[in-house]
This record gives sequence, C-alpha cells and structure tokens, in this order.
Amino acid sequence: MSTSPKISTETKAKPVTAPDIQAMKGGEKICCITAYDYPSGIIADQAGVDLVLVGDSLAMVVLGRADTLSVTVDEMVHHTRAAAQGVKRALLVSDMPFMSFATVERALATAHRLMAEGGARAVKLEGGRTVVEQITALTEAGVPVMAHIGLTPQHVARFGGFKAQGKSAEATRALIEDAQAVEEAGAFSVVLEAMPVEAAQLITEAVSIPTIGIGAGNVTDGQILVYHDALGLFDRFSPKFVRRFAELGEDSRKAVEQYCAEVRRTSFPGEKNTYYMPDAELAQVRKIKVKPKKK
Repeated sequence: MSTSPKISTETKAKPVTAPDIQAMKGGEKICCITAYDYPSGIIADQAGVDLVLVGDSLAMVVLGRADTLSVTVDEMVHHTRAAAQGVKRALLVSDMPFMSFATVERALATAHRLMAEGGARAVKLEGGRTVVEQITALTEAGVPVMAHIGLTPQHVARFGGFKAQGKSAEATRALIEDAQAVEEAGAFSVVLEAMPVEAAQLITEAVSIPTIGIGAGNVTDGQILVYHDALGLFDRFSPKFVRRFAELGEDSRKAVEQYCAEVRRTSFPGEKNTYYMPDAELAQVRKIKVKPKKK
C-alpha cells in the first residue's frame, strides 16, 4: 500500500490557493478532508491534502447534535481559528452555517468573520441557483467561494432526511443548471454530494471548475470526506459513500481502558513517569513530619 510523504507544517512549501485548486480541473485528483481543531488540522496538512474544510458537520461529529442546522457563526469562527493553527499549506475553507448567508449582507458579514477572525482563506456555502447573488457579491468582494449542490445537509428538513439527489433525468438537469450557475457567479469549485455517478459525470463535464465528490462516485475532479467518518470516530451511522480508513474510535476506547486498568493496579505512573527528590534534599525532606488531618 502506497502512502503519501509526510509534509511538515514547518515546510516552506507554497500554500495552496483557490486558483491552484481551480487549475487542477481535469488533472490529478484533488484530495480534501474536514478538520475542526489543531490536532485534526495538523494531521490533514502533514498528510498532504490539498484542501481542508472546517465543515458545519462539526455540529454532529464534534458537538454531538442531530444535524448541522444549529451550528452558529461563533462556533464556526472558533473551530476555524483552531484548525488554522495546524493548517499551513492546504487551502483552509470554512463553512457558512445555516441562515448565515440568507441575504447578501449577511453573507458578506459571515465571510468577513470566518476569514478575519477565523483565519479561513475561502468559504463554502450550500445551494445552486438560489445563492448566485451571494456568490457573486462574495467573489466581487475578494472572497473565494466553494459551492455545494446535491444533498445539502442544511436543507435536510426540506428533503425529508439525508437522501441522495439527482436520481432522475429531470433532477440531473436541475443539478447541471445549478453547477453552471455557481460557476458563472464565480465559485472556484463545487461539492457534489450524494448523487448517482452518472449525474456527477454529466455535471463534471458541464463545468470548467473542479467538482469535489462526496458520495458521487470516482468521476469527479476530487473527493472529500468527514475526518471522523474516515477514521472511525463517529459512532451514530456511516453513510454508504464512506470508507473507514482506520478505527480510531475503537483503538482510543481500548487505550483508555488500558490506562484505567494500569491506574487501578498502580502500574501507572511507573518509574519513568515519576519525579524524584534530589539526593541533596532527600535527607531533609524525610525529616518533615506531617500531622494527619482530623476527619
């Protein structure tokens, strides 16, 4: 099994930009993953991913909520700032949470906070033709925008659940129109989530910006997965489109069980984990008399 070379966050490598991602259309596949804090950010960056997304999925996989709708701009800023401490080379993109871009004014204000306070270098928003005005305004203001169509989790209430989209010719045509609209508005890439591979293929051919798939087959220009899904750290469900590349949740549980067992049998802390009094002081310390406290 081949592995990517480890890339240190201390490297002088040129940071990936939105134009760099856009230029990868039709070339080497673009590798993207989510991150929500310094540890996941630095791991993703060292692994060599091209784009790190601080997703609003943090509401579910980090904060334990039922869906993504309740995550706030304050929370997104907080987690983006944390991830930014570890992501030095990959393009750091932050999700604009539910209703935070309902108007152009709100979209601009949210993007400003995610970039100025959080340290993001681009933003992502969900929707196609319905958010063209916001994408246009953001890009004109100098904000790189990643679009997101197909299954858009912020619309889960309207969809009636986390259901695949584009499963008919009519629905596929609508998705193609959405993708072309966000490209025309200035988006540098577009996420295609949970749709038949045939629909994803047509969309990828219909636009000149990269398509980033998640549950859209291997025909897109790149792929993205949720960090906790890929590493086996999310316990509620595993979508069909996820492959778990590790079982860190189970490994972590076993490690904590071992820690508890060693604490209880006093094998931890061991000699290597213990500080000792310098010999010059030891004799004096042994003269100290301690009176037990009365109960």
